[in-house]
Amino acid sequence: MHKRPNKRANNELRSISITRRYTSHAAGSVLIECGNTRVLCTASVSHDVPRFMRGRGEGWVTAEYGMLPGSTPNGRVDREAARGKQASRTVEIQRLIGRSLRQCVNSTCLGEVTIQVDCDVLEADGGTRTASISGGCVAVYDALRSIDKQDSFSGFVGAVSVGIVEGEPILDMEYTEDSSASTDLNVVCLEGQGFVEVQGTAEQTPFSRDEFNALLDLADHGIQQIIKQQREAVALET
Repeated sequence: MHKRPNKRANNELRSISITRRYTSHAAGSVLIECGNTRVLCTASVSHDVPRFMRGRGEGWVTAEYGMLPGSTPNGRVDREAARGKQASRTVEIQRLIGRSLRQCVNSTCLGEVTIQVDCDVLEADGGTRTASISGGCVAVYDALRSIDKQDSFSGFVGAVSVGIVEGEPILDMEYTEDSSASTDLNVVCLEGQGFVEVQGTAEQTPFSRDEFNALLDLADHGIQQIIKQQREAVALET
């Protein structure tokens, strides 16, 4: 039987904290903490859209993602800007974040406005991309409020990792679990409307349809709790 860090049950999330207005100047600024993973999500507003969208009367949401130096125990993480090129992993993650966060905004109601979400990993202990989505969504919510466009918010988007470790499906994996999982899924849902994206890989042996369904059920269970915490966070107006 798999023994989880901190003696969590297999269907138990790490402790989650969502702190809004973490910095002073961004339209939306959220520090999300999932166990020992900490991500700063800042949302900026531009009254313009990419060239390919101009004249359509629709808005756009996009994201950037990065691991800050000192965010992992494996020595200093180099800034990708110093290399002059983003790693393929970074590009893949920020595209996932952008696709996911576009689901929480009605682009037609938004008009020709771009919301840029920057997700900076302060500390990484697994689930940095899913934490970026869950925290970034609250930052988008605040950014929309800052320009009186809250009616274009479609609902909260939550995300979580699930996997199979030592033959058991588990929710919200820490790094030690993620690195040894035989199956690894990242799941994104839009509040009340179902799945937005599922990224899944058999790291070791193939997984069955029954195992896949069990992982989706586990992810849905966790995401409902995350969305509840997002709602509680925005209910605390300051």
